[in-house]
Amino acid sequence: MRTISKEELKELYDKDFPLWVEKNLELLREKAYDLVDWEKLLEEIEDIGLRHLESCISYLAVILEHLYKWDHFRRLTTGGEETGGMGWIKSIENARDEIEALFEVYPSLRKKIPKEMDKAWTFAIPKILKWARDNNLNLSKRDLPKKCPYTYEEAMTRDLRKEV
Repeated sequence: MRTISKEELKELYDKDFPLWVEKNLELLREKAYDLVDWEKLLEEIEDIGLRHLESCISYLAVILEHLYKWDHFRRLTTGGEETGGMGWIKSIENARDEIEALFEVYPSLRKKIPKEMDKAWTFAIPKILKWARDNNLNLSKRDLPKKCPYTYEEAMTRDLRKEV
C-alpha cells in the first residue's frame, strides 16, 4: 500500500473517488498519517457534516415557499377556482415531518437549523418566482423580501388548516 505517492493519491481524488477513499482508509488503518491526503479528507468530512443540515435547509425552503404563496397568492383564482390550498398545506406538513425525522437521527441539527432561516429563504425565492412565471404573474425578485419574512417558530408550527 505504501507504494502510492502523495501526488498519485491526490490525482485519484478526481480520477477515481472510491479508490481514493479506499487508499486513504488503508493509510489511516496502517497509521501512515504522513501519506494521507489530509486536505481533501478534511473537506470530505466537513461535507459529510453539512449534508444533513443542507437537507434540513432544503425542507425549510419548501415550507417557506409554500407559506409565502399561501399568504400572498392563495386567493388568486384560475378559471373560478382558488389556487394553492391543500397541496401547499400537505407539502408544508411533509417537509416538517422530514425535518423532525432528521432531528430524531441527528439531534444536533435542532439547534442549528433555526439559524438558517435566511439561507432557506434564499432557496425559496427562485421557486416562488418560477411558480409566479408558470402562473403568468408579474413578480420579480425585488418584489420579495430580502430577509425571510417568517420566524422559525412560525415556519415549524403555524397551522394553515385553521386558516382554510
